[in-house]
Amino acid sequence: MWRTAGSGLLVFVFMMFAVRLGAFQAPGAAPKKSDSKINPKDGLRYFWIPAGTYVEGCSPGDKQCYEDEKPNRKITLTKGFWLGETEVPQAAFEKITGQNPSNFKGPTLPAEEITFELADRYCKGIGGRLPTEAEWEYAARAGSTSSRYGQLDKVAWYIKNSNDTTHPVGEKLPNAFGLKDMLGNVIEWTSTFFTVQLNQENVDPQGPKLAEYRTLRGGGWFDDPELVRVSNRSWFEDGDTDYNVGFRCVSP
Repeated sequence: MWRTAGSGLLVFVFMMFAVRLGAFQAPGAAPKKSDSKINPKDGLRYFWIPAGTYVEGCSPGDKQCYEDEKPNRKITLTKGFWLGETEVPQAAFEKITGQNPSNFKGPTLPAEEITFELADRYCKGIGGRLPTEAEWEYAARAGSTSSRYGQLDKVAWYIKNSNDTTHPVGEKLPNAFGLKDMLGNVIEWTSTFFTVQLNQENVDPQGPKLAEYRTLRGGGWFDDPELVRVSNRSWFEDGDTDYNVGFRCVSP
């Protein structure tokens, strides 16, 4: 469910090489737009998200946080990854799965009414996987410590501007990693089972091995503003569906 309501030159060369490999991010440095590639199986664009460290959970000064967004914890991701520029649109979903259960039909609209199993099957079908919850929030923040990576109406479709429907993927402004619709349009599945946050540093967290619910992130087209934030957490059972729920993949 979701809630309703010289030596210097040498150092420079090393840093550029490390960033290219996704193995380095200067502390406090704002990320730049990543390299991108097209996955030949689904024809979608994926952006490189470099390894790094961030603080997960309620953003500083955010008065809209829920208790399951607290306490904050420091997260380190030791490996970079390729993440979909947008949520998966229906044309690509049909191409890979031969199905289209979406309520709002349209080739460029996000695939929705998607179970975890279908999302997982699609991502595996392109040789990839679903992102973990930690990967999702790190990618959504893109170096920002704010509750959103931009002004809400400019980056997201939500209850006040969506006209009660989904919209073609990628129409809103991207974050600093080049990713679009990380907030709004449809809520997105992650691979991580829902659990309470832990106030400790964690390296490449995967979450519990088994739990009743799976975590979703990002808020959707009929969610109120307080739900469309990078730290807000939603949860579904694996077999649940809704016309507010879609996904994006990590590509190989």
